[in-house]
Amino acid sequence: MNRMISYEAKDTPVHRLSGFTKLVFFLLWCLTSALTYDTRVLLVMLVLGIVIYAVSRTEWKQVSGVLKAVMLFMVLNLAFIFIFSPYEGVKIYGSRTVLATLPGGVAVTAEQLFYEFNVMLKYFTVIPAVFIFLVTTDPSEFAASLDGVGVPYPFAYSVAIALRYIPDVQDDYRRIRDAQQARGIDMSAKAPFLERIRRVTSIIFPLLFSAMEHIEVVSNAMELRGFGKHKKRTWYARKPLKRADIAVILGTVIFAAAALVITWADGERFWNPFLTRLP
Repeated sequence: MNRMISYEAKDTPVHRLSGFTKLVFFLLWCLTSALTYDTRVLLVMLVLGIVIYAVSRTEWKQVSGVLKAVMLFMVLNLAFIFIFSPYEGVKIYGSRTVLATLPGGVAVTAEQLFYEFNVMLKYFTVIPAVFIFLVTTDPSEFAASLDGVGVPYPFAYSVAIALRYIPDVQDDYRRIRDAQQARGIDMSAKAPFLERIRRVTSIIFPLLFSAMEHIEVVSNAMELRGFGKHKKRTWYARKPLKRADIAVILGTVIFAAAALVITWADGERFWNPFLTRLP
């Protein structure tokens, strides 16, 4: 059965890395993307993300459904930015290059488009990293990695259970959807878009009840086994760091430091290609 955003064991350089290494990379990568608005840095991160995606052999079917939803959210976010703050780029870059004027007198400026382009790049640098991390990291190994960086193991184990439960939620959703379609409720692409959304929304409550039932079963099983009684625990899935792990960690730290130095080289985190236009 096709499952999205779930771990799949493969023999790739990314899969062979320790969960701790991938966690460090993921955190530094997201931190760098969040702090910088330097287009040059974001473009380099975008290219590196594509390369890592190819190396990890992540299949498109694993991420396509969620990616479409994220892309829709991104487009709506960019639209809201322009509607509620159409001159944010002008304020940031200190210049105003009018490209067109919309009805109502709102000017479309090159600075605003460039600012929103950078926001879009930030999405495209972080989203692949999230997908790659989720589909290449064993949940148990991820929990061991969280414990390795000082996160209390009950919380780390809860995160691992949540990641393992994602495929089960997807299976429950498909079963409920198929049952609805068997009753003559069309949820395919042939149905009108708004009607399809309304019908899909009707699945939420049965899905929540199913999820609560699973949670109760798991929590009772863990309580019967005395989970949380001791302050420490051992981890079967923890991998020792190898040379490749150390190389990736050092490379990530160096890249993040260099990216932030380049970002703040002129005292601002916004790279300004419009400086030549300033008086």
